[in-house]
Amino acid sequence: MLPAYKLSPSDLTFLWEECPCCFYLKVARGINRPAAPFPRIFSRIDQLMKGYFQERPTAEISPELPPGRVRFGERWVQSTPIALPGRAASAYLKGKFDTVVEFADGSYGVVDFKTSEARAEHVAFYSRQLHAYAYALEHPAANAFGLSPVTRMGLLCVEPVAMDRAASGQLAYFGSVVWLECPLDLVGFHAFIESILQVLEGPQPPPAGEKCAYCRYRQESRTHND
Repeated sequence: MLPAYKLSPSDLTFLWEECPCCFYLKVARGINRPAAPFPRIFSRIDQLMKGYFQERPTAEISPELPPGRVRFGERWVQSTPIALPGRAASAYLKGKFDTVVEFADGSYGVVDFKTSEARAEHVAFYSRQLHAYAYALEHPAANAFGLSPVTRMGLLCVEPVAMDRAASGQLAYFGSVVWLECPLDLVGFHAFIESILQVLEGPQPPPAGEKCAYCRYRQESRTHND
């Protein structure tokens, strides 16, 4: 019997999209890419955004959202195993979300902060990650953090557009704030997970991504050694 594979919500978005081969090697065989440095400034901006919006009304994120407040920030979530008909393997989701809002009607929304220009294509790109958080919240593993129902998901994009000096003498960035709604599509998400499991059940990794520098380096190293 095949194991329950651990799937990272961020890997479902970034790693799978860039290179299914590296995704397979990481999840099925435990072979990780070398860790790449992440600019500290983006982590700092991310923390400032989360701190600013904590406990604020949802209207400050977007007037399109139902009444409510920002309640939960940066919590680890883990789902129960996802077993699908016809698949020998199963998988569970584990990761840390940015923020969850609680609406006045008792439902919840998953929000991901982005320091970037708001683009329509971001919705489809980050949809897998948001759906993974939503699924894990609604189907928590034993003793894991959970909330239900999740009725809304989206991206809060903040792009720096201007700078000014405050009365204190400090410089301040001003940013445009755009809410990008991500429609809930659990049927589509399950179909995506099924395609992932089909790959992981295979004895060999799928072809490398066309632009994957890691796979290209491995291939060139093998060629050189041969």
